[in-house]
Amino acid sequence: MISGWNGRNSGDPDPLNSGMIAGLRAYWEALREGDMLPRRDRVDPRGIAGALEHSFLIERIAPGIARFRIAGMVFNDLMSMDIRGMPVSCLFLGDARDRLQLDLERVFRAPSILTLDLLAERSLGRSPLRGRMQILPMLNAQGESSLAIGCLELDGPTGNAPRRFSITSTRLDPLQTATVSAPVPPHPGPALLRPPRAKPGVPYLWLVKS
Repeated sequence: MISGWNGRNSGDPDPLNSGMIAGLRAYWEALREGDMLPRRDRVDPRGIAGALEHSFLIERIAPGIARFRIAGMVFNDLMSMDIRGMPVSCLFLGDARDRLQLDLERVFRAPSILTLDLLAERSLGRSPLRGRMQILPMLNAQGESSLAIGCLELDGPTGNAPRRFSITSTRLDPLQTATVSAPVPPHPGPALLRPPRAKPGVPYLWLVKS
């Protein structure tokens, strides 16, 4: 019988289908009004309580470039730091970043739902680690498609941080939506990409109205 790279039989359930991505997708769909994308100000963290630590909110800051505005605790474990304010590409190995940039731009421009299957680099103290990430476009307060919410499911121990991923497969699902625009702000300088300091007692995932 054929087995996967982690010794799992090909007929076994995929541990990356634990339901967190499906739960976030269902919540996102419930926030839509007709063929419009959901608006960020309608998101309530209680609606995604089961996936909160694995969820994130990103903002498009230039063509193909987005930064984390909100990130759950799993991302702190992966990178051994608070990644809020950092580019999404910080989670990826160098050879995956060009591909990621093209796919991210389609998320906001098309708009589309992006699903990525991921494989972390391995070394001493870093066991096999797979991941699946889904990114869902959203509207900002001005009605522009410059935001996206997403979830990362993992199969395997984090091990020694940081852990960065290659992309093993990509799926883009274009959406039938009302016309939206994706603004192109100026490329941020290093100071803008620097993550803010975490304050004691403040949760890693939080939502603030613009």
